[in-house]
Amino acid sequence: MSEFKDFYETIEGCKTHILRGGQGAPLLFLHGANGAGRWMPFMEDLAKDFDVIVPEHPGYGKSDTPPWLDNVGDLANFYLSFMKHFDLKDVTVVGTSMGGWIACEIAVRDPARIKRQILVAPAGLRIKGTPVADLFLWNAETTVRNLFHSKEMAERMLATEFNRDGHAIVDHRTYVFLGDGCLMEGISHEVCSLAGTLGLSKLIALYDDNGISIDSEKYNIKQWFTDNTPQRFEAYGWRVMGDVDGHNVDAVDAAIKQAQSESAKPVLICCKTIIGKGAPKKANTGGAHGAPLGAEEITATRAALGWKYPPFQIPEAVYAGWDARGRGAKLESAWNDKFAAYAKKHPELAAELKRRLSGELPRDWKNHAAKVLAQVNDQAETIATRKASQNAIEALAPALPELVGGSADLAGSNLTWWSGSKAVGNTGGGNYVFFGVREFGMSAIANGMALYGGFIPYVATFLTFSDYARNALRMAALMKQRVVFVYTHDSIGLGEDGPTHQPVEHAATLRMLPNMDVWRPCDSYESTVAWMAAIERCDGPASLLFSRQNLPFQKRSAQQMADVTRGGYILSEASAGGAPTTVRAVIIATGSEVALAMEAQKILAAENIAVRVVSMPSTSVFDRQDAAYRASVLPRNENGRGPPRIAVEAGVTDFWRKYVGLDGMVVGIDRYGESAPAGALFEYFGFTAASIAATVKSTL
Repeated sequence: MSEFKDFYETIEGCKTHILRGGQGAPLLFLHGANGAGRWMPFMEDLAKDFDVIVPEHPGYGKSDTPPWLDNVGDLANFYLSFMKHFDLKDVTVVGTSMGGWIACEIAVRDPARIKRQILVAPAGLRIKGTPVADLFLWNAETTVRNLFHSKEMAERMLATEFNRDGHAIVDHRTYVFLGDGCLMEGISHEVCSLAGTLGLSKLIALYDDNGISIDSEKYNIKQWFTDNTPQRFEAYGWRVMGDVDGHNVDAVDAAIKQAQSESAKPVLICCKTIIGKGAPKKANTGGAHGAPLGAEEITATRAALGWKYPPFQIPEAVYAGWDARGRGAKLESAWNDKFAAYAKKHPELAAELKRRLSGELPRDWKNHAAKVLAQVNDQAETIATRKASQNAIEALAPALPELVGGSADLAGSNLTWWSGSKAVGNTGGGNYVFFGVREFGMSAIANGMALYGGFIPYVATFLTFSDYARNALRMAALMKQRVVFVYTHDSIGLGEDGPTHQPVEHAATLRMLPNMDVWRPCDSYESTVAWMAAIERCDGPASLLFSRQNLPFQKRSAQQMADVTRGGYILSEASAGGAPTTVRAVIIATGSEVALAMEAQKILAAENIAVRVVSMPSTSVFDRQDAAYRASVLPRNENGRGPPRIAVEAGVTDFWRKYVGLDGMVVGIDRYGESAPAGALFEYFGFTAASIAATVKSTL
């Protein structure tokens, strides 16, 4: 059995990739049914073992793709070479597919314990109490999205910052498994091109070239996928090693060792394989990719592999073959000694690295943030919120060395470059990535960097281009990762670029993503609060929506300033002659429309109509507040009645019905914009103080 020493060192030498714990079964992450690597059959018995055990229950997961993965034993052996120092009495095999997640818990010592399990989080998510290698993948076809870049980029950046002579404490390679489907996805071009440009030489990808996808029969994939993949990657600037027999362990072993010697380019190892190897009828067909084998084929596969053991019985020799706990303990001890020596020589760096990897913010963060907020309030600037965002970065980043930014070829428009920014290049270091026009790849890479640890990534583009990155945003929310998505030019207020660039539905659809906090601030103060909330949140991402046009500063009391953090608050109370009075209507507004709501309140006050103005920069944060607070902002009586509510936002209207009800009104826009100056557009679409005031009166 090949030991692949460097692979073990990858795990043992960089603990950001492993959660160690004594509870729960280790997780073995396997790619979806196209399998990402039949090429590593370390021991034939082990391969046969998993080839038979996994498909033993036909249709087990009822997924689009079977939990049996081609010649899965080859892949299982390779993955377990990373993880075999864990106690493998229980092994959870996690398969990903285009249709969903399969989690088959194989309680191999007690068949009665075998059960169907719902995987509540994708591979890559650190699950409390379970040793997890997040090194692999977390969504079909997202291998290249995240790992083809983010892990290796993060390793290079963290190593440049923390390594010292004689103490290479951050030093590992990143290995990626991918298949034909991964390379068909457009994002593979985005990230692989950038990886080549940056010369990520410690990145090694193994391409499972089996010529089959779900819709294919034998070789019919050529009807829709005829790329010359080796030449494609050579054009990206990769080193390509082709024509490797993916079922020949010695050939793959030699290729990997050769790839490890590369010092200037990422490496692609092209492994030719047979999907479903071992299944007499379904090997090398789409049937091995997109459906369970079925009882008859499983019986035939058992016979073809010469497997004579009863269902779900694992021979003791197989356990012994995978038991490397002793070796793992030695490697862990050696790494701990290495880090102890580093900490003794560089105690401050060691403490800072521990803090960064733990995800904790600097000790003085709260004090620093409070001072920044006080300064923003004192300055009371009328500026575009995208400029307020840049000011927030400028003020917060010096106290937050883990903050790493980037933009999709719009740094000058997004205003995400600050005075301390340093471009990430092909020699290591830096804290700002020029991603080029690669919105999807940029967002997925940010997810991978957050998973890696030691960084808080923020990435930026125009709000309308968030559509290009939708899956990455969903995965950030699903994986509960701290990623800050900065979106500027947040409405028709961007003006002459016209409807192709003017977001209308985007704020609402972002709010529909579970666990995604969306902030649309109305001025510099709310913008700074939004940044702080995104940074302080540890269990999910945030999307920050900023304006192109200048917005007036809103004065606040100390209580109002504190309440901004609650997502929605009373910005201006209803009054008559300067004295509090009965609220006759409530205007709820966000972003650039808050100033219009304030002007509408003045118009109505002149007509003795007392109206409350609520600024709601983050609906999701507001929704998490207790019922008493929410009722204090949006009042209802014991019969569920209250003053009518009018929501104002330059976007689609349906979302706001949850707040205004069927008897309320929404001033919004349910069509695409036009090309004209911002002021003309706002008047044309009815976003004026007079129009809002008229809408309020229509509800009374």
